[in-house]
Amino acid sequence: MKAIYLIGFMGSGKTTVGKSMSAKWNWPVFDTDEELEKKVKKSINQIFEENGEEFFRLLESEILKQMPVNRSIITTGGGIVLKEENRRWMKENGVVVFLYAEPEEIFKRIENDDSRPLLKTNKKAAIKELFQARLSLYKEAADFTIDTTGKDITEIIKEIEEGLTKE
Repeated sequence: MKAIYLIGFMGSGKTTVGKSMSAKWNWPVFDTDEELEKKVKKSINQIFEENGEEFFRLLESEILKQMPVNRSIITTGGGIVLKEENRRWMKENGVVVFLYAEPEEIFKRIENDDSRPLLKTNKKAAIKELFQARLSLYKEAADFTIDTTGKDITEIIKEIEEGLTKE
């Protein structure tokens, strides 16, 4: 089976769901942000501060293409869909699952998280603006969408499994 790519806005549950799916299915899980940090030995915040978002996006695309394309779960950074080449790569090499969450839910989940370089000021407004800017890209990239708002991990994984049987 091809890789499963979990895409969605920051705080939508990609990392948590990916780790739980990995444990349940006994498949490896790879997080593109973690792999990127390991490669350059810097945090994402440091990369944004020292090299800027454009450099980060280049590294992100490189890392994506180095991930396994079979029997693995790839959790991605929220902005991976910004580049058309990334959307195309994921579609061609796996099944893309968009984990959707309402902006209010996202705000609650990441309200006290200071590790997000694009949310340094007025988190609520920044979330709404970025979310709206990216929503159509998530939908375009996805093979199917799972709404994670107010759901537990077991329910989300069950919905993903049901969606995969239709693919």
